[in-house]
Amino acid sequence: MQLPLIAYGLVACFVAQVSATALTYKLTPNEKACFYTATKAKGEKIAFYFAVQAGGSFDVDYEVTGPGGKVMLEGEKERQGDFVFTAQDIGEYKFCFNNEMSTFADKTVDFEIAVENEARVDLPAKQGSDPLLTSALEESLFKLSGQLSTITRNQKYFRTRENRNFSTVRSTESRIFNFSLIQCGLIVCMGALQVFIVRFFFQGARKGYV
Repeated sequence: MQLPLIAYGLVACFVAQVSATALTYKLTPNEKACFYTATKAKGEKIAFYFAVQAGGSFDVDYEVTGPGGKVMLEGEKERQGDFVFTAQDIGEYKFCFNNEMSTFADKTVDFEIAVENEARVDLPAKQGSDPLLTSALEESLFKLSGQLSTITRNQKYFRTRENRNFSTVRSTESRIFNFSLIQCGLIVCMGALQVFIVRFFFQGARKGYV
């Protein structure tokens, strides 16, 4: 079964029980970008994750729309989100990011869209093999899959934290540098003003003595 994900004319097809993609997109000021995925059966799970990695205040507006224009999820000025919902209708689902609130700041957004059919696929068993062993192997594979998903999400979380902390450090360094320049300028101005005042007093005293 093929589940296509379309992003502005780019089509990626995945053949599996789980269809997923992870992308990084740079939103320009006043831009609205939409991405699409389609479900082939009712009851499929759709997972949607996003995180703003850079730009502005690390926030973005988002909206998830189902077939027929029904709004499934929406939010304003969100930094990140992680959602899972059940597709009640067969058709195309639209995931939009909106940066129209920003007039000058670009936003870099990491996001992932996954469509999962919860029905398990039976592993092919060799003739004469133990069914209990095959069942245990299936359970181990599903557990490993769940653990890998958890590790992947943790990595994304730490990556987002790292990017935001690095941006904060750069902003702090810039403010410290600018404050130091201002402080140096004030010290120079203060010294020049003191020299001017001292010269003024001495010149006035000399005139009074003459």
